[in-house]
Amino acid sequence: MTRPRRAAVPTGAISAINPDSLAEEAGLRPGDQVLAVNGQPVRDPVDYRFQTTDNFVELEVMHDGELGVVEFEKPIDEPLGIEFNDDAFDGTRICNNKCFFCFLKGLPKGLRRPLYVKDDDYRLSFLHGNFVTLTNLSNDDWDRLEEQRLSPLHVSVHATDLKLRRQLLGNRNAPDILEQLRRLADMRIEAHTQVVLCPGVNDGDALDQTVSDLLRQDNVTSIGVVPVGSSLEGEQRISDDGMRAHSPSEARRVVKQLRRWQRMARAARGSSVVFPSDEFYLTARAQIPSARRYDGFPQWENGIGMTRTLIDDWRKMRGKLREGRLKVSATSVVIACGTLIAPTLRSLCDEAAALTGVEFTIVPVQNSLFGARVNVSGLIPGQDFLSALAPVDLPQQVFLPRASLDYFGAKFLDDLTPEELEVALNRPVSFVYTLSELLELIVEGVDQRGSGSRQLGPNARSNGRSWTTPVAG
Repeated sequence: MTRPRRAAVPTGAISAINPDSLAEEAGLRPGDQVLAVNGQPVRDPVDYRFQTTDNFVELEVMHDGELGVVEFEKPIDEPLGIEFNDDAFDGTRICNNKCFFCFLKGLPKGLRRPLYVKDDDYRLSFLHGNFVTLTNLSNDDWDRLEEQRLSPLHVSVHATDLKLRRQLLGNRNAPDILEQLRRLADMRIEAHTQVVLCPGVNDGDALDQTVSDLLRQDNVTSIGVVPVGSSLEGEQRISDDGMRAHSPSEARRVVKQLRRWQRMARAARGSSVVFPSDEFYLTARAQIPSARRYDGFPQWENGIGMTRTLIDDWRKMRGKLREGRLKVSATSVVIACGTLIAPTLRSLCDEAAALTGVEFTIVPVQNSLFGARVNVSGLIPGQDFLSALAPVDLPQQVFLPRASLDYFGAKFLDDLTPEELEVALNRPVSFVYTLSELLELIVEGVDQRGSGSRQLGPNARSNGRSWTTPVAG
């Protein structure tokens, strides 16, 4: 610590210091506050990142209740090892749209508090991959985007026709998204885009126009098309057209329509660019594309390519089993999951059972919180897992999807904790992404005290940190 300075307004509270980092060597600790970097106020972690890339960095901090300055000499781009509690020190930018399909309108009470925050913050888009509409940007925001070149951004488009997009957003003042994307291109900022597809509203010819327009933007690196989140409660509250689940025949039409655009994109760009979500393929019972068709899975967290990674993971593990590189003892396990993925998972487990002797029981879990139309594993609350598993004659090994927990692995959607579920079931519960992880846990032996869930850390595969409550320490 050197040269005390006059206090600035406290801003960035440090949540963690990475071990063996420069910040740890300097004596900084969780609870300290970063006030400025190189004399510039820090508005958020984006500012902090941008300003700490130099080889000389001067932090103005509040440490143990005293103001001081910490100086660092380091290689350019080497991180200091500081993490923050908040992603926006001045508060999250709230959405100014009124989308009829907004999933937050259908959220029941009693879920994690951050899930109710209707964020539309370009900083969270850059930091965590949250999708934003770009309808609330000020001139200062545009200046900052250009200065710091925050790339890539994740942009919810829904439709490129201005009238239709304004209808979908419920915002008659929404700017022209194509003009905004061109402006970002001039700043050399790339965009991953999203279309929430509502039956009878922005599908069909409107979807063709949207995809065609986006493919003309060189800075649009991916176009994810996902079905409207159609919860039963949401449909009861919202009577607009389009607020319903896609039928299998509609899903087949979407897959066929987008395959044509994928072929055109591969011919023009050498990559698919356009990606239907897994829900369309599974609802249509269509063949899941090969991994190379996903271009590195740029929208994996958006539910695009998860099924392919599950299948390919099993194929690699199948090879190990056939070659005798992994020995799995015969045992019994239960896997609980969403109803959408259950048939695929059951098919993979049948293969695994034939090779290992493991007896797999798949328990598809109906979603009572949102309704049966919401059928993905990541949106199942803990109480629904408990209700589905309670009447089952459970073996000692119970597995649940890691995606059903928050970023920190601390809670389900309804705030039930993994530990509370274990107590209620009187069984240890382990959380996994893939069959290979499950089989490796069988080989290693599941902790019979049920401590598997307590060993979970932050979800390395998720960009959903901003939708959860940080855990202490």
